[in-house]
Amino acid sequence: MTEVLATTPGLYPLPDWAKEELAELKGHQKDDLISGDESAEITGTYDRVRDELVDWQIEAGLDRIVEGQARWDDMLAHPLSVHENVETRGIVRYYDNNNFYREPVVRGELSPNGDVATELSASDATQAILPGPYSLSELATDEHYGDDAAFLEAITEFLAAAVDSFPPVETLFLLEPSLVTDAPGDGEDERASEAIDTVAAATDAEVVVHTYWGSIPEKPYAHLMDADVDAIGFDFVTDHEGSVYNIQEYGTKDDIALGVVDGQNTLVETPGEIADRVEWVRDQVPVESFDTVYVSSNTELFYLPANKARTKLGALAEGAEEVSL
Repeated sequence: MTEVLATTPGLYPLPDWAKEELAELKGHQKDDLISGDESAEITGTYDRVRDELVDWQIEAGLDRIVEGQARWDDMLAHPLSVHENVETRGIVRYYDNNNFYREPVVRGELSPNGDVATELSASDATQAILPGPYSLSELATDEHYGDDAAFLEAITEFLAAAVDSFPPVETLFLLEPSLVTDAPGDGEDERASEAIDTVAAATDAEVVVHTYWGSIPEKPYAHLMDADVDAIGFDFVTDHEGSVYNIQEYGTKDDIALGVVDGQNTLVETPGEIADRVEWVRDQVPVESFDTVYVSSNTELFYLPANKARTKLGALAEGAEEVSL
C-alpha cells in the first residue's frame, strides 16, 4: 500500500512580527544580512521564529516537519554565504524571479562549518533541507579550486560533511532547481549525478532530489536516475507534461515527490484540488507503483506572505489525506 506524506521543500517566509523585529536588529543593507556571527539578540529572535514555523507545520498536520530555514537570507546559497572562506559580493538575481542573493565567492578550502546542523539540532524537524551540489555550485563563484569539476567535487564534499553531522531525521530533501534552469551538459550531467549520490550516501535518511521551475531535460534526467536516492521530486505546477514524459520514458524511483501546490502564487488550492492533482499523476503513469508519495509545494514558500503560506500548509495536509491511490 502506498504511503502518502504531506511535506514541503522548506525555506518559509518570516512571520510579520519577525520581519519588524529583525529589521530593527539587523538593518536593511547588504552587509546586514546573515553572516554566521549574529548577536545573541538576533539569534534569540531566529530561535523563536524557528519554533513558530515548526508549530505551523504541526498544527497543519504535515507528516514531515522542516526547520524552516528562516536564517537563509541568501536562499539556497546560504550554506556558503556563512562560510569563513567565502566572500559575499554583489547582489544577483535568484533564478528567474524578483528575489536576490549575495554572490558567494569561494576563496579558500570549504571545510565543514556545522551551520545547518546547528539549526536542525535546535528544532524538532524530521526533514532536513539542503541545496543539491549541482545547484549550489551554479549559484556560487570559484576563485580557489580552478575548474568546474574540482569545484563541484569540493561543494559535494562540503555538503556530504554537513549531512554527516546532522541529527537523526527521517527525510533529506536536496533541492536541485538548476538541473532544470541551467541543465548540465555532456559529461557534467554524469558528474552532477555522482555528486548527488555522494551527498545522499552520507545519511541513512530517505533522500529526495527535488527539482522545480520546469522539467529536467532527458539526458540529465537519465543520469539522475543512476543516483542512489530514494525519490525524485517533480514540478507538476510549472510543467506537468514534461514531468510525466520523463517518468513514462525513463521511469522513476520507488518513491516520488509531487510538487502540486504553487509555492509562488497566493491563490490557495483546495484540498480537493491537491488530491485531484496527485491522482491525475497516478493515472498518467499506471505502470508505476510507488511505496511513498511525498505531496509538496513545487518550490520553497518564502515567496508568499506568511498568512498565505500557513493556509497552504493546512490545505496541503488535508489534500494528502484525501488522496486515494
